[in-house]
Amino acid sequence: MAAASTVLLAGCAAGAPGGAPGDGASGSRNDTGGTVRTADALCSADSARQMRGAWLTTVRNIDWPSEPGLSAEEQQAELDAYLDDAVAMGLNAVFLHVRPTADAVYASDKEPWARYLTGEQGGDPGYDPLEYAVEQAHARGLELHAWFNPYRVGLQDPDIENLVDDHPVKQNPEWLVDYGDEAYVDPGNPEVRAWVTGVIMDVVERYDIDGVHFDDFFYPYPKDGEEFDDDASWEAHGGDFDDRDDWRRDNVDQLMRDVHGAIQETEPWVSFGVSPFGIWRNQSTDPSGSPSSGLQSYDAQYADTRTWIQEGTVDYVAPQLYWERGFGTADYEALTDWWADEVEGTGVDLYIGQAAYRLGEDGWTSDDALSSQLDYSGGLEGVGGDIYFSIKSLRENPDAVDDLLGGHYAEPALPPRTDSGEEEARVGAVAGVSARAGEHGVEVSWEEAEGARFYAVYRLPAEAAEAGDETACEALTPENLVGVTGGTSFDDTGAGDDTVYAVTALDDYRAQGPVGEIAAPRG
Repeated sequence: MAAASTVLLAGCAAGAPGGAPGDGASGSRNDTGGTVRTADALCSADSARQMRGAWLTTVRNIDWPSEPGLSAEEQQAELDAYLDDAVAMGLNAVFLHVRPTADAVYASDKEPWARYLTGEQGGDPGYDPLEYAVEQAHARGLELHAWFNPYRVGLQDPDIENLVDDHPVKQNPEWLVDYGDEAYVDPGNPEVRAWVTGVIMDVVERYDIDGVHFDDFFYPYPKDGEEFDDDASWEAHGGDFDDRDDWRRDNVDQLMRDVHGAIQETEPWVSFGVSPFGIWRNQSTDPSGSPSSGLQSYDAQYADTRTWIQEGTVDYVAPQLYWERGFGTADYEALTDWWADEVEGTGVDLYIGQAAYRLGEDGWTSDDALSSQLDYSGGLEGVGGDIYFSIKSLRENPDAVDDLLGGHYAEPALPPRTDSGEEEARVGAVAGVSARAGEHGVEVSWEEAEGARFYAVYRLPAEAAEAGDETACEALTPENLVGVTGGTSFDDTGAGDDTVYAVTALDDYRAQGPVGEIAAPRG
């Protein structure tokens, strides 16, 4: 096999057109003191930035592991298969349930192992699932977000009845509030807030995760005949409030501020977001609310998502819009519009929580049941992507996935950027780019770039290497992006004739670095 030919883009620094708004056009300083422009700035259209995620649920073994008690090797094989499926589905992020019921799907000195791994709370699975998941997801070019339930401790039977002796609730029984057949730690207790924040930050500091994620479990969903008994904490800590509901909302607000602030101080490239119930408040209750008539998370769960958006205490919001277009109580289109209006101008990203679990139900039986939702929301400027519940439901409905792949996910997408406070990327050009043609496509390889989190691989028309730097840089478009990986090689099985390749690095904030070389394949 002959060596590939490589074209150096030495002049790719100046004279190129400006980039897409908000992606940085000022460039970064290289080691020799010259100014280089990032690929985002050089291109007339930045490569697609879109969240394409799926929740991977551990509670009750909904997704993974398929059952408790599997060996480490069996659990890893199942996880590998889900990550491979995510890539095949055109996704770029997985939201792994790491703290389902005040326990841990990772090695922790603070909380016991989750029983969904071995069948017994505290049972060591023989490896660190989160460490393994991060490593394997990144190798495949997937982001790995750690999904936490902040307050839920579980069902009375079997969770509460079988807490191990060193569980923090066993050590601090005053934290626990029973609520029907469930139990929660008390959001009104400052010790609980500090504990939950500490648990999350332990993960942020020890694991190379891409995000911290909360779903819709704050105060529990209302149940007929049940009261959340937080009298003791209300009497002890509610003195500044006349209304208990306002106090409860403030308790949750404080947790959100604490977590977001701690992440920003330590690992600011880790995004923090929430996936609340899809209705904040109804317009009939509050003029600022949505044109809907369902449960209101502001009043029922004391989750004031609108305040979090306005304060910037979340980086993104992913409301669970699990209703179809035209549904009278909560119309998908009307709610998507409302949420898009709420994030406009705030710097908070909006992703839509999609109901893959509803596939096969009335109104969700067609192959385009998911893609038809994206036909609307995907065309709104304020929507930055989607997260599906759950990955198992996607796997079990390949026709619906094929419909997504045939339309909305026909090309891969770079993950959304997190805000670094700077316009330029913190990674340099990728060196040593080469391409070798083989029987089943082209293998593109390159040298590891310092500070790279992921690499983006572009297949360009051959004239891009011959017509000058500006043409080459402008060719880094969504249509030319063929893949994202965490490794230093990529197999392009869809390669055609007269193509060349460019590789860029993405830093921890997922900002795209400059173009360095273009390689033409040789056989």
